[in-house]
Amino acid sequence: MSLLILGLAIFLGIHSVSIVAPRWRDARAAGLGENAWKGLYTLIALAGFVLIVVGYGQARQAPVVLYVPPLALRHVALLLMLPVFPLLLAAYLPGRIKAAARHPMLAATKLWAAAHLLANGNLADLLLFGGFLAWAVADRISMKHRVQRPLPGAPAGRFNDAIAVLLGLALYGWFLLAGHRWLIGVALI
Repeated sequence: MSLLILGLAIFLGIHSVSIVAPRWRDARAAGLGENAWKGLYTLIALAGFVLIVVGYGQARQAPVVLYVPPLALRHVALLLMLPVFPLLLAAYLPGRIKAAARHPMLAATKLWAAAHLLANGNLADLLLFGGFLAWAVADRISMKHRVQRPLPGAPAGRFNDAIAVLLGLALYGWFLLAGHRWLIGVALI
């Protein structure tokens, strides 16, 4: 469990620099250069991600059950996951979805985390998905008080929404039928 906690602290910590210390982040980026800062940021985030994956895998070997969700909540979780991939893609494909959601990646993260909290009741699940949910809420609140840096992505286009929805639903279908089992080791259906 300690690797999971360390990974979450590193991954969510580096992703929280703009939340808690935006001027410090900007000073580091200016001092190192924007590309060097992004490279360092990526390496730290990747290290945290690897620790999360390894730590969560270890925690699943000896689960600490906090609650047993009713079977019906798994169906609710599957429904909540439906817009996650289209929202995630809409973050990089500017269109009406991105404009309406404002921060579609954070919306996707919150839905993903909430869905998984409903369907899973182990301590590791609470730490992982609860941590991401708390971070996404904090980041969304902080965005009201700081200047947004642009996300890289496709230029605005009239088909971006259709691409986000169709490709997102295709990814959801793949995850539902095979991807979750292949990547996570848990079959969804």
